[in-house]
Amino acid sequence: MKQAFLFTVIMAAVVFPSFLSGQVVDTTVCGILASPQSFDGKLVRVKGTVIAGFEEFSIKDAGCNQAVNAIWLAYPAGTKGKAGPVAFLRLQLGKNHPASTAEVRRTPVTLERNDDFKKFDALLSTPAKVSGMCLGCVKYFVTATLVGRLDGAQETGLARDSAGAVSGIGGFGNLNRYRARLVLESVSDVAADEIDYAKGGAAAPDAASTGGAFVPGAPSADQVKRGADAFGAPGEDNGVSVAFGGANEVPANDGAKSSANSPDGLVFDAVFDGERLKGPEMQVALSHIGTHIADIRSSNSAIQNLGLYGAEFRAWQTSLLGAVGAKAKTLTAPGGYVVYSHSWADSELGRNANAAISGFLATWAGISNPPKP
Repeated sequence: MKQAFLFTVIMAAVVFPSFLSGQVVDTTVCGILASPQSFDGKLVRVKGTVIAGFEEFSIKDAGCNQAVNAIWLAYPAGTKGKAGPVAFLRLQLGKNHPASTAEVRRTPVTLERNDDFKKFDALLSTPAKVSGMCLGCVKYFVTATLVGRLDGAQETGLARDSAGAVSGIGGFGNLNRYRARLVLESVSDVAADEIDYAKGGAAAPDAASTGGAFVPGAPSADQVKRGADAFGAPGEDNGVSVAFGGANEVPANDGAKSSANSPDGLVFDAVFDGERLKGPEMQVALSHIGTHIADIRSSNSAIQNLGLYGAEFRAWQTSLLGAVGAKAKTLTAPGGYVVYSHSWADSELGRNANAAISGFLATWAGISNPPKP
């Protein structure tokens, strides 16, 4: 496992140069997600619900009818804000990968660090007081009006050739699976909504919890070990880099290849917030992110090509097993979704866990389970 102290993260690989327009375009989350590339490089103003959590930092709208109903949010480099995801995985092509990448030229954004921004950042980084294990749980989500540079992508995640080898990377945010990213310039109209963790989270929409491209099965007993093993042995250079810090800023090498090599030409930059993930929570977070790495490198094409919903579902199943192994009484996801409780009967565990994970993904994170074709 190669160590590197990376304190910024976001973007994916091949993008076209774009330049910031001085005129602010008023739009909506759904308007952007309907055609992200048409807004690429533009200064936009958008109002919506903003969340920060375990792997989430986005402005979302549940009614957009997209696989991901959210725009990834990023601070300009050097902001040193507190809000953002507590665990994050960015994918890059390794230096030794044969594919070429286009030069990325994006107009820098200067953040207005006024009282509205300070309130916004503080609210989204206030931890919730929850009994048991709670991964990245914050006390509030906010509604706000955001102005910033919109970066749009045509493709997200990994592109593979006919042999299954990775040929390119696109997209933004965690796992490079967001089609749009908003780099924040200013924030206003900030209003806080306190999350009621006692309610156990809202149910998933019917479309998200029934019939879909991914149908969860029972997690395998070795998933926690498999996730941990994905980081490699100490001193092993397997293309996985681990850093401890924030993951809420645009990186200096935005859109470029990694400076590191990798056995398969694919580099995984994992970032964990050591201030907000302590002890067993950090171990569970490591196995969660490790599951993503192991799945992407799996020889099973059905697993390596899972959409974001399926990939996250499998990783949350690993987190559940990790919480059980740590003897946690409960495992809660941001938004109040109880993924595991020691009080559940064995006959209830699978049903309750699946309902909580699907509710969390669809309702909190804005990730849909697309229907089978």
